[in-house]
Amino acid sequence: MTSYALTTPLLDEKISGLNVGKHVTFTGVIYTARDAAHKRLIEMADRGEPLPINLQGQVIYYVGPTPPRPGAVIGSAGPTTAMRLDPYTPRMLELGVKGIIGKGGRGPAVREAIRRHHAVYCIAVGGTGALLNRHIKSAEVVAFEDLGTEAIRRLEVEGFPAIVVNDCFGNDLLEEGKKEYRTSDRPIPPVKALGG
Repeated sequence: MTSYALTTPLLDEKISGLNVGKHVTFTGVIYTARDAAHKRLIEMADRGEPLPINLQGQVIYYVGPTPPRPGAVIGSAGPTTAMRLDPYTPRMLELGVKGIIGKGGRGPAVREAIRRHHAVYCIAVGGTGALLNRHIKSAEVVAFEDLGTEAIRRLEVEGFPAIVVNDCFGNDLLEEGKKEYRTSDRPIPPVKALGG
């Protein structure tokens, strides 16, 4: 299947071409951030303080990478469950974030915020962190070093693969899949017993 190549930061016209189910690859700079970093960024913004990174058009990857082995750029870098970040996501989108990479679905408020702010949410395949890190060419802590693995890192990526799950039109790939499954008249194959 052909992938749609994206370079960062993301522009609105590129986002408009991303429909659910589309395979994409990211090249350029993306930033890592999880719960603690999101909380700090939002608190800083709410106090009117300058942020340590410019969020305009940026892609945030929900990951807390493991320490790299000697000679490696980064350790295993698999995605974090995105729903954990739902309380912070609408505000991050208000602050300029245009793309998010994680795993699993998002709640209704986040899906609406993605539509309203003309953004996109993609999933990276969970359990493939050691493979995904091959697409990460450099990694540098740029904020909140005291958070350890949850510090914000600036990653330079090349051909980082993902799949569009929530597009800027309000569509949701996972919900569509559930609906199709529920209405399918195809018989469900019997489950074999273990060892059968």
